[in-house]
Amino acid sequence: MIGYYDPNKDYGTPARLSENHVSLSIDGVEISVPEGTSVLRAAALADINIPKLCASDNLEAFGSCRLCAVQVEGKRGYPAACTTPVEAGMQVTTQNTKLARLRRNVMELYISDHPLDCLTCPANGDCELQDVAGAVGLREVRYGFEGENHLAAEKDNSNPYFSFDPSKCIVCSRCVRACEEVQGTFALTIDGRGFDSKVSPGQMEDFMDSECVSCGACVQACPTATLMEKSVVDQGVPEHSVITTCAYCGVGCSFKAEMKGDQLVRMVPYKGGDANHGHSCVKGRFAFGYATHQDRLTTPMIRDSIDQPWREVGWEEAISFAAERLKATQAKYGRESIGGITSSRCTNEETYLVQKLIRAAFGNNNTDTCARVCHSPTGYGLKTTLGESAGTQTFDSVMKSDAIIVIGANPTDAHPVFASLMRRRLREGASLIVADPRHIDLLDTPHRSDAQHLPLRPGTNVALVNALAHVVVTEGLEDHDFIAKRCDTEAYRAWRDFISEERHSPEAVESVTGVSAAAVRHAARTYAKAPNGAIYYGLGVTEHSQGSTMVMGIANLAMATGNIGREGVGVNPLRGQNNVQGSCDMGSFPHELPGYQHVADATARQRFEELWGVPIDDEPGLRIPNMFDAAIEGSFKALYVQGEDIAQSDPNTQHVEAALTSLDCLIVQDIFLNETAKYAHVLLPGSSFLEKNGTFTNAERRINRVRKVMPPRAGKEDWEITVELSRALGYPMDYRHPSEIMDEIAQLTPTFTGVSYDKLERLGSLQWPCNAEHPEGTPTMHEFDFPIGLGRFAITEYVATEERTNRRFPLLLTTGRILSQYNVGAQTRRTDNQVWHDEDVLEIHPSDAEMRGIADGDWLGITSRSGQTVLRARLSERMQPGVVYTTFHHPASGANVITTDSSDWATNCPEYKVTAVQVEKVSRPSAWQRRFDDFDREQRQFLEAAREPASQGVAP
Repeated sequence: MIGYYDPNKDYGTPARLSENHVSLSIDGVEISVPEGTSVLRAAALADINIPKLCASDNLEAFGSCRLCAVQVEGKRGYPAACTTPVEAGMQVTTQNTKLARLRRNVMELYISDHPLDCLTCPANGDCELQDVAGAVGLREVRYGFEGENHLAAEKDNSNPYFSFDPSKCIVCSRCVRACEEVQGTFALTIDGRGFDSKVSPGQMEDFMDSECVSCGACVQACPTATLMEKSVVDQGVPEHSVITTCAYCGVGCSFKAEMKGDQLVRMVPYKGGDANHGHSCVKGRFAFGYATHQDRLTTPMIRDSIDQPWREVGWEEAISFAAERLKATQAKYGRESIGGITSSRCTNEETYLVQKLIRAAFGNNNTDTCARVCHSPTGYGLKTTLGESAGTQTFDSVMKSDAIIVIGANPTDAHPVFASLMRRRLREGASLIVADPRHIDLLDTPHRSDAQHLPLRPGTNVALVNALAHVVVTEGLEDHDFIAKRCDTEAYRAWRDFISEERHSPEAVESVTGVSAAAVRHAARTYAKAPNGAIYYGLGVTEHSQGSTMVMGIANLAMATGNIGREGVGVNPLRGQNNVQGSCDMGSFPHELPGYQHVADATARQRFEELWGVPIDDEPGLRIPNMFDAAIEGSFKALYVQGEDIAQSDPNTQHVEAALTSLDCLIVQDIFLNETAKYAHVLLPGSSFLEKNGTFTNAERRINRVRKVMPPRAGKEDWEITVELSRALGYPMDYRHPSEIMDEIAQLTPTFTGVSYDKLERLGSLQWPCNAEHPEGTPTMHEFDFPIGLGRFAITEYVATEERTNRRFPLLLTTGRILSQYNVGAQTRRTDNQVWHDEDVLEIHPSDAEMRGIADGDWLGITSRSGQTVLRARLSERMQPGVVYTTFHHPASGANVITTDSSDWATNCPEYKVTAVQVEKVSRPSAWQRRFDDFDREQRQFLEAAREPASQGVAP
């Protein structure tokens, strides 16, 4: 019998999946395990613990430490349990006098070259070497330290988050193997042989100079204090932990927040997390210091206008002030004059309450979210073709893919934990096709099989996907059975006629996309002929004037090749922020109630009206761009923004600033004085993910629990603030815990009817749809049919963007993220991640730089039709000539000053990825940057002035 699987226990070697089971006896205990399981894991499953040091269940067996030696009846010697697979009828002995002596002798050799400073070691009480020494009964070491040893090896403190002390290293290779097998970076190696063997980052470099990406896999794998978090060195070993969900990207990694009292010591990736399986990245693993940063807003503040200092007040006064402003605005300008913006960083429950507040208390549908500026075309395109506006697979599904297309995404920077999983599959032999104007790191995956790069020109996505589909159709590579059974044949015939036209051939569009016809044909054949082909895409698909068209084109390609409805295939949007999927699910858009139910649907609206007790407007409200335009025009006067920084993240910054300045009342609820908050009249201090309960929904539709690990620094969780504001507006909300909010969501949202906190506690996570038909969730979508019945091919006509290069603006600017920073940087800029990326730079191809006399590090003025900013130059061959690239993590860089307000035809998603610019050497900041610095200085002085009385013990 196999006992209960405990994700907190290390079973020594990875699980094996096999329908064939093998029965054996270990210390007289009969056990049956899948074929291929190691003796070490089989014993652990029977709660028989064999000592080990080099083994871990997230790494393949290595067999170097010899501590897991066992005796097998009928076999000579003492084989390592980690490298010995089970056999039918095997009789294994794990404990006897001979084995005990062998293990003590091995352990004695380890300790003979290890400092005996346990009492002062930061790993004391949390050290596997120490534990195993006790387990094998080692009481003395016969070998002294007089001979050659490694005790004087110099410590490497170059990394801001962890130290490397080679004097404590036992050369078990776990860190090296974790870097290879789990992370896939291959930044560590064993240098030398025999006694001279030692772990080396790169070619005997410091960690910071090596290819290490600080994911923490090596730190987590280390059984000693060789690799140790500096937070543990400073604060000591944690004494309890709480399982929660990371608040960075859309992967949704589970972590154990390890605590001392209410102090967070470290974040350890949780092996039981279905999205990350115990892996992490530098942000989730280490960049949590922002939660207790001195910049945190902890007291509500109000003021009458943005040129006045702030005044600290109590919660009751702040809520009353905000409510009175909102009511006065509606009384003067009408019901539609106010609105709100929900957050993709806040929980599902908090987002649900904000849109409920707007619809029930404001009395309109003027609600929108940051998903408008990133993935709204995903919702439109996938709902049109497949009937559901979300990705189709689990992340684990990629391990069954044979060909992987990545379009407009940079997983190693934006979704690094998933990228590690994808890289593992590439090392196993899957083919990779990357369609991106820029050369991304995924193309450089060590030991990959096949990689093809389609370096298309920005703005030509639709032409490229049409050319890929043209090859599939004209070369007879369609899956005719799938199309006949699962798709609308009339729509298919119309699409087939359209896509077969010669104007869509790779040869015809070569001059448009810049990608050779031969490369396009090779890519199309690779994908279409693979047993399982998967498509993953990001903001490089959606943030275009034809974003929705491109998403439909991707769905067309997947349906035409039958790559829908099973593991290893699918259409998979890689969501940017931690709860972008959830903010969409919760009804944040002006035309949709929670669960993507249109406000014009009388039946759906009636259910909400009956439960909420108020009528709901049947007309869609204003989108964010409409709110800005109306504010400048004078008819939209008040805005409630929860956890979103539109002044930095939205395009055409000067237009956004003009809109915010035009408001009579801006209420911002956030954890820092962000760029939007500088225009606010009311500041409501929010709570970080560590200070609240709730759920996030990741890019694979996985609903994960968020659990409070420390008290809110401002005294309230975000959902409680929204409840109080609603009450002050005259619409009562009555909840005692976020679980009650989820119960209401389940009542009203068809895809969430089976979701509850009790079920989440029992199962760990759920992927919607979760309902009577799928009571434990739906890992793979569209297995047998589509929500709209039959898949619907869409006509995807390529229409060139209006943003064109010319003599005045000869270069195309595109934007993206970097690994160490997150979105607008409000969180990561307040951590040591600044070491890696302390400013946004402009990547420019050396040939473009040479034409303009630009050297690496020069200050460059970047001018577009919308504005100008100044960034430092970085010469890079990642970009093709004629294309430049920057990130947007630092507000003073003004990246969105130059992006235009051109947007997707269907959803108003901004076209961040295509901006025509000119670049020239300059010697001073732009006019906008000078104004930004002055305004920023003034607003920070207002904030400090408000805080001074409190810091001096004077009542405000």
